[in-house]
Amino acid sequence: MGTHNQFIIIIFEIYFKMGIDYKVNFTKSLSFFLKENYQVSDLDFEFQTTRKEFEGDITLLIYPLLSFIKINPEKLAQDIGEYLNTNNKYIEKFNVVKGFLNLSLSDSFYLNEFKVIFNESKYGHKPISKKSSTIMVEFSSPNTNKPLHLGHIRNNLLGYSVSKILEANGNKVIKTQIINDRGIHICKSMVAWKKFGNGETPLNSKIKGDQLVGKYYVVFETEYKKEIKVLVDKGKSEDYAKQNAPLIIEAQQMLKLWESNDPDIRSLWLKMNQWVYDGFTETYKKLGVHFDSYYYESDTYLLGKKIIDKGIKSGVFFKKEDGSVWIDLTDDGLDEKLLLRSDGTSVYMTQDLGTAFNRLEDIPNLNGMIYTVGNEQDYHFKVLFLILQKLGFNWSKSLHHLSYGMVDLPSGKMKSREGTVVDADDLIYQMTNKAKNICESSGKIEFISKEKKDNLFNIIALGALKYYILKVDPKKRILFDPEASIDFNGNTGPFIQYTYARIKTLINNTEEKTLPIDEDLKIQDKEKELIKHLGRYPEIIFLAGKQYSPAIIANYLYDLVKSYNSFYQNINILKTNNLKLRNFRISLSEKVAEVIKNAALLLGIEVPSRM
Repeated sequence: MGTHNQFIIIIFEIYFKMGIDYKVNFTKSLSFFLKENYQVSDLDFEFQTTRKEFEGDITLLIYPLLSFIKINPEKLAQDIGEYLNTNNKYIEKFNVVKGFLNLSLSDSFYLNEFKVIFNESKYGHKPISKKSSTIMVEFSSPNTNKPLHLGHIRNNLLGYSVSKILEANGNKVIKTQIINDRGIHICKSMVAWKKFGNGETPLNSKIKGDQLVGKYYVVFETEYKKEIKVLVDKGKSEDYAKQNAPLIIEAQQMLKLWESNDPDIRSLWLKMNQWVYDGFTETYKKLGVHFDSYYYESDTYLLGKKIIDKGIKSGVFFKKEDGSVWIDLTDDGLDEKLLLRSDGTSVYMTQDLGTAFNRLEDIPNLNGMIYTVGNEQDYHFKVLFLILQKLGFNWSKSLHHLSYGMVDLPSGKMKSREGTVVDADDLIYQMTNKAKNICESSGKIEFISKEKKDNLFNIIALGALKYYILKVDPKKRILFDPEASIDFNGNTGPFIQYTYARIKTLINNTEEKTLPIDEDLKIQDKEKELIKHLGRYPEIIFLAGKQYSPAIIANYLYDLVKSYNSFYQNINILKTNNLKLRNFRISLSEKVAEVIKNAALLLGIEVPSRM
């Protein structure tokens, strides 16, 4: 292009990213016209989507051209419009509104576009190749002292969906988690089980392993509060009571024994942790989430000490008189950060430094890491990435914190130690029952086998849960409403699933084989609108990956489904006498169903063929 002011070319890019190279097509026509009539060349042209209140599909901005062509803008727009209307087969008509040329695209434009979309396998998804980047996505990362709850569900769904979206963008993705399996919180559950458990196990109690261990975490806090009250009633301060209550002292002693590899404590720790892992596995299976690798805090919490030594030698870190190690980030607008306690024990930052290195050692070709962690840890990750940068590790620039807001209930904030959380398993069970009641009341599934019914109820329940959570921008807090999430109307998972089932029923009622699309057909606005939505899909996947936001996929899905339902209700699909038109409408429905299914899978949502 020329050296004059260059304008961004947007040839309907959000709508049409494939098929004919429209950028080249329109630019070539415009360039020829302006050179022949105004003796100017090497110009760029700025297009945008036509505003809803005006007729047209795309709009050429005339004012940027006036720097090179001294003429009345409406006259220039009129001249260009007449030329394109006569000489470009994809321009059907035009209108001029002040300095804007609104262009209406021809039916052949849309039909050709759809033909390209229809014939593309796994449309919109990029294949993984030898040149693909390898990205690790960390999510879930639970503690082994309690079952997964509603907050964990958002974490899991976000991390898993972002992994699928990055894969759809052509990346190799490794889904991982680091399990927080050591520390005082783990010892609290162990102490409570030893003192109050009477040998209770998942097998003899019929309680899921993670829920059983979580039960004793709550027992510990309950009994601990009683001990604090006894000490306070004896005249001790609350701070003294919290530090000297027998239970907390016992938990601290157990942690020391664990760190010194006491065989009895380690044996109990392994047994109770395995109960939890078995429970987690069951919950992950229900959620449809899986991992490619696992890291355990008990293996990684000491790894960062080598990095600490290196940082001290290079002057990035410093020691205080008590022997503790710190980094001063005040020049960066932060504060001093503890990296190693005076007794030599590590903190979370030490562990995270070591874990990052450990992962790079495991996967030398790793191009990036994404940490899916709640926004209460924003500061922690800001510090972690900054420390790595100061240590001279350029790969720190490829680390990203996928920060997300908390999930609240109508009753308020959840608290694990008080037992007021919404258990993930209980929530899935309740949602499945709601789906069952709604489906059975409709009377449309009477002849389906019990096994297929149960599978359908589960698919609908999980679709409702996942969509309700993922349609919200990750940075925003969520007020979770189970009743609203499972509504079959509106911006919900079941509404999207129902539309897919409707299309599959329509297609199953046809016997014709798919024929080539006839570009000479006359199609209606609602059909064009659907093609526009389909055309957006590759760009939507790109944007969702760039912003790590499943909400972009979810809300695109809702728009596509709304557009299809409007098409379905207003256009006769099967009863038209024009077989070529009937074929096109069936093909259009088929491609919409394919995109719904593939986009829903990016959210971890299955779509049933019958509802």
